[in-house]
Amino acid sequence: MSEQSSLSALGDAVDAVPASGQHTSPRLRADFATALPELAIPWSARRWPAPALLTLEEPLAQALGWSPAWLRGPQGVAFLTGQALPPGARPVAQIYAGHQFGGWVPRLGDGRALLLGEAELATPAGPRRVDVALKGSGPTPLSRGGDGLAALAPMLREALVSAAMHALGIPTTRALAVLATGQTVWRDGEPLPGALLVRVAASHLRVGTFQWVAAQGDAVLLRRLLAFALRRHDPDLAAALPPVPEGGVPEVPAEVALDWLRAVVARQARLVAQWMAVGFIHGVMNTDNMAIGGETIDYGPCAFMEAFDPATVHSSIDHGGRYAWGNQPRIAAWNLARLAETVLPLLHTDEEQAVALATEAVRGFTPAWRRAWRAAMRAKLGLTPPGAAPAAGPWAWQDDQGLDDAWAADDDALIADWLARLQAQEADWTLVHRRLAEVAAAVDDGETARLAAARAALSPLLREPAALDGWLVRWVARLARGGIPAREVAAALRRANPAVIARNLRVEEALAAALQGSLAPWRALHAALQRPFDEPADPRHAEPAPRDWARRYVTFCGT
Repeated sequence: MSEQSSLSALGDAVDAVPASGQHTSPRLRADFATALPELAIPWSARRWPAPALLTLEEPLAQALGWSPAWLRGPQGVAFLTGQALPPGARPVAQIYAGHQFGGWVPRLGDGRALLLGEAELATPAGPRRVDVALKGSGPTPLSRGGDGLAALAPMLREALVSAAMHALGIPTTRALAVLATGQTVWRDGEPLPGALLVRVAASHLRVGTFQWVAAQGDAVLLRRLLAFALRRHDPDLAAALPPVPEGGVPEVPAEVALDWLRAVVARQARLVAQWMAVGFIHGVMNTDNMAIGGETIDYGPCAFMEAFDPATVHSSIDHGGRYAWGNQPRIAAWNLARLAETVLPLLHTDEEQAVALATEAVRGFTPAWRRAWRAAMRAKLGLTPPGAAPAAGPWAWQDDQGLDDAWAADDDALIADWLARLQAQEADWTLVHRRLAEVAAAVDDGETARLAAARAALSPLLREPAALDGWLVRWVARLARGGIPAREVAAALRRANPAVIARNLRVEEALAAALQGSLAPWRALHAALQRPFDEPADPRHAEPAPRDWARRYVTFCGT
């Protein structure tokens, strides 16, 4: 099957999905372009030879108030490709800077992306302002010699993995749609089918956005940027901003700027702990890939860890392991220090005192991350705090839940021993936690039954079948101290530990099939990822890759 006929077939498959809902014409605002024109280059998306809709997140479209049926039609495709935008939309390429692998790059920006505008997203907490942007929309003045294009496989990967992260309850940008463009994209001398991703994000404000503004030395622009960020992400803090006279410049009180920095630090600490709890490795944690709003953004060389090893790296460009699974907290703190440097003038008029305040805020990352990590691991291991109900989900506990020092120290020791044993045994991170539920369910049936359950559930994942036996004795004793019936603990463990993640081999198989003209494997995996805590209909979606394959697995940015 030729490339073009393959993509036509994929488009036909989407068109065959039953339409639902009434036409709702999308509306877009131009908040960023209006408020911060110094950071926005007006630009238009490239016109494509044969655009065709491949995937559509229908619930997300409905939450935006947009009819999925309309989006699938010709007008919808024209809108999603940036060719037919509603009145008031002002597409722009955003300017930012950043540290990439620790090296300063003074001007980066949207080299192949466009912010179309802002929309209202319905959420359980009420309507929320979000960005709607294109990725792979063609070259811009910020392309730095690149072609501004995107290949199909990386866009389908981002759509798949971001959907998985959303279903896991982890803050993330989301892919509203992936479209084929009909444009051939050349990567490493190989022709590939081109694609376009429509991304919805809380915002695209990055650490690198603040770095670029700080590098300009424009104090007024810095205050305007921070005021914009506050109103978008921290309305409670923004309420303390003084009124701005017409044509005036917003003032940001020093205490508000400091509270904002602390809020960003807290969001990132929790986010990184959540990543690590599900084995997610971002792969390219440059400062331009850290979002102020606390969402996971830019899924280029991401992967999920299978055999537990804190040094796990899959990115082809991370030769030194800078962004390994276990390094992610350290790098996040480093990035936040770079953010703190940008707002020093807003924290205090005395530079020395400003540095002290910023240092205090950034140092808050490590204890915040440890609290979030301990809470996640206690949920993953069923370690219910005294007087608490079993975890209702992986993120049910957000802090130490009133544990006294003795309990905290005991739990930390139990968790540390568990991790050491998993690493020595190269146990699959997802499966070994999931199968603890089977052991917990047998605890009340006696030691013989518990040992048999452990052998059946856990031993196949270990190099040495009895490697966890000593730890399990201590774990069972800790469960008893929690006072929760064992079968309730087992149910809580199933709620806290996913059965299905976006396993690297399954993702690659789905992408390979898409390149051959079939989205069926992609759709099947996508469906399984929507219910990560349920056993999948296809057991392969929960199976780890062969060890040799997993060791050799390498991811690429796709740029």
